[in-house]
Amino acid sequence: MEPLAVTIRPRKLSEFIGQEHLVGKGKPLREAIEKKHLFSFILWGPPGSGKTTLARIYAQALDADFYQMSAVDSGKNEIKAILGEKGALKLGKPKILFIDEIHRFNKAQQDFLLPFVENGELTLIGATTENPSFEVIPALLSRCRVFVLQELSAKEMALILKRTGFKISKTAAEWVIAMAMGDARQAITLLENTQKLYGTITSDTLRETLQSKHLRYDKKGEEHYNTVSAFIKSMRAGQGDAALYYLARMVDAGEDPLFIARRMVIFASEDIGLAQPTALVVANAVFRAVETIGYPEASINLAHGTVYLAQSKKNRASYQAFFAALDDVKKFGNVPIPLILRNAPTKLMQELGYGKGYKKYDKENYLPDKLKDRKYLP
Repeated sequence: MEPLAVTIRPRKLSEFIGQEHLVGKGKPLREAIEKKHLFSFILWGPPGSGKTTLARIYAQALDADFYQMSAVDSGKNEIKAILGEKGALKLGKPKILFIDEIHRFNKAQQDFLLPFVENGELTLIGATTENPSFEVIPALLSRCRVFVLQELSAKEMALILKRTGFKISKTAAEWVIAMAMGDARQAITLLENTQKLYGTITSDTLRETLQSKHLRYDKKGEEHYNTVSAFIKSMRAGQGDAALYYLARMVDAGEDPLFIARRMVIFASEDIGLAQPTALVVANAVFRAVETIGYPEASINLAHGTVYLAQSKKNRASYQAFFAALDDVKKFGNVPIPLILRNAPTKLMQELGYGKGYKKYDKENYLPDKLKDRKYLP
């Protein structure tokens, strides 16, 4: 019997909820679906935001043969098998290959896939929760459009929960929505499991189900994000023991070591920053070690880095200053750069004053005139 999340999955765009910036009137994916435009693309977004559903709707709209695989347990052999099926080509149907968690495909697997995407034998749709710029080889990425999905809002989640057909109180629904953090699949699965285990859905039975041993660690689900959140917050608080414990839980569950190491690299700049610049060096070294060694030995490298980052002094000044500057960029747009800072490769530019008066290590305020009073760093 199929899971409820699969059973109630939207089959057409009119049933789809969320991602209006992609599927709203005149938006890119809606245009592609309605005009039957065939091209490869990657859907980058949080779990349960509709990546698989959109891929299926797209394939159905184009009357394509749809093949789905997970990068975790599939590879070259599965791709060869798909290419070996000649029936679709005779019928003139395109072959759409949907690869879930495409960030788990290694370089060799992606290199193997590339020529078939290039020559049109396969149209690729990749789904990932990780930044494809880091995980997909440039040659393959350059042949795909990237669509960024957003976390589903509470209102959108409420509409999705209604489709389950379960009787659920407003309080219980609000609890599920808050717990799921925009992950529709996680919310639907929790409701389904609660109904099966207890026969009724209340806030209490939902909590009991969430703690049940029947539900294993889901690398895409709520437990995954709760654990990595606890890991980061423990390092932020300087609690090495707690950080090691949550690291051990992730390692024991088979969490991708590169996922953990990547979060450590981000943490080194976001939370430690200027207080101990070598933290970024250590975090990068851990990432590289994990990348080249792999489990089980890589867990030692992760532990080493975790304790170092947890014990380091913390300073979020550069992180906060950058986002304060980014707010001004979004608010004021591309305000004119002072002439003194502009490049002057031609005589005309020099005559117009580009670069005039510039001196190295000058103490003059180099911010644009409109932002002269801004102070981002403390």
